[in-house]
Amino acid sequence: MNLKLLRGVTSKNATSILTGVSIFGLISTAVLAVQATPKALDIINAEKKALGVDEIPTMDMVKMTWQCYIPAIAVGGLTIASMIWSNSLGLNRTAALASAYSLSDSKLRKIQDKFIDRLGPKKVKEVQDEIAKEKLVANPISDDTIIEYTGKGETLCYDALSGRYFKSDIEAIRSVINKLSRDLMSEDFITLNQIYNELGLKGTKMGENIGWHVDDGLIDPYFDAALTENGLPCLVLDFDTNPRYFYC
Repeated sequence: MNLKLLRGVTSKNATSILTGVSIFGLISTAVLAVQATPKALDIINAEKKALGVDEIPTMDMVKMTWQCYIPAIAVGGLTIASMIWSNSLGLNRTAALASAYSLSDSKLRKIQDKFIDRLGPKKVKEVQDEIAKEKLVANPISDDTIIEYTGKGETLCYDALSGRYFKSDIEAIRSVINKLSRDLMSEDFITLNQIYNELGLKGTKMGENIGWHVDDGLIDPYFDAALTENGLPCLVLDFDTNPRYFYC
């Protein structure tokens, strides 16, 4: 492995490497501290015997024995530095990803606006309908498909963002999104998981970090009626305004 490739692999996996170093450092610090304690006790006992006393002030014991713990202190310091470095790298990468996402999202919005201007709302609606149908075809209902029951209706629905089937009702969904749109005006940001929770669905990892910012305006759902591969009528839920990454 050449040096350039090694640097690339190390840089790419720096956070994981530093996390491993931190774990190893914590264990090593504990082991070294335990190993140093008998030596420190021998020094203290020898000093007590030499002075003919039963007790030695705490500060005096520290002065006598601190050198025994130098290895543990050194490894502990390196461990703390690794933790801080790992956290800093993680924050920097998150910021970089957020920035890249923001640029991509801004570009996508401009492209969408141009499509609407050139094609007109009717043609755009036709394209959205085709995309909705393609999503159903790509994720068909089978015998092992999990359909979540929300207790809010019996209409078969498909969430285009998470690829899940669930039972609900178009008015129940509208009501939830309208409520959260009003909340958005005061909360500044509504996560996708807040919508899922209000709909009676389980949250997702993606849903924790993406959602709608107050600057985006109201949350605008998009509904389409389509047939699944086996002929079942299904309501497809999507959004005209895509959710954005939380930090953008």
